[in-house]
Amino acid sequence: MNSRELKNKPLVEAIFEIRWQLSKKAPGIEYDPHYRLLLGRLFDRLQSEYPEHEQLDAANIPDEIAGQVVQHRFRVGASKWPLIQLGPGICTVNDTAEYTWSSYQRHVVKAKNHLYDAHPKPSELRVESLSLRYINAIEIDYEKNSVSEFLKDNLKVSVSLPSNLFQNTEVEPLPRHFQLQQWYRATKPKGIIQLSIATGRKSDKLALIWDTTVKSAGNDLPNMSDSFEGWLDQAHTLAYDWFFKMIDGKLHKEFTNEQHVHNAHA
Repeated sequence: MNSRELKNKPLVEAIFEIRWQLSKKAPGIEYDPHYRLLLGRLFDRLQSEYPEHEQLDAANIPDEIAGQVVQHRFRVGASKWPLIQLGPGICTVNDTAEYTWSSYQRHVVKAKNHLYDAHPKPSELRVESLSLRYINAIEIDYEKNSVSEFLKDNLKVSVSLPSNLFQNTEVEPLPRHFQLQQWYRATKPKGIIQLSIATGRKSDKLALIWDTTVKSAGNDLPNMSDSFEGWLDQAHTLAYDWFFKMIDGKLHKEFTNEQHVHNAHA
């Protein structure tokens, strides 16, 4: 199955995230001592490709309590994607509907290189975690249709409550909210893969949201100077494999049908 077949992606957002350790200023207070200088130096390096800068409301939060909170956004154009976000101890690369892996991979690698190049003391940039996350959504009126049946028929996921729970209890059998979250240990890349499925909304319409995240932290982290690109490729390969195995069948046909209105990643 080839990602290029997907003419109707269910992708809501692709998110790469890198977090690094903060310095302790006092009990319960952590901050990034290089953040202000890093912000200016990174801005200079991103300006040619990401000329649109947005200062978020979170930028008004004092540094002492803004640890790993995104404060600034750099876009390729006004309201356009992809974008890079920065805050004390955190940097993300985000993309959406126009996502392709080859383009996204290039943006992530360049962002990581710019981050290290712009950091005043890169030897003190101690990475805490890396994650690659894909958020997908499919419209479904779960107030009228069974989420359990939809999951079983379309995503190969079986989960349901005993039917007799709803007999003679005056309880509606369709859940008003559904949420499932599971984590599994992974070895390629070393870390975890997390799958979350929940009811929610997509463009103000009822939808089923499924979120796949590959994450490495602590001793599972790669060497950032020579093994980062390998980690990124492995994380994508794992998430890609799970995605296509889950949609195999009905959904794969929907996502490759030009006539279908559904708007997953590749």
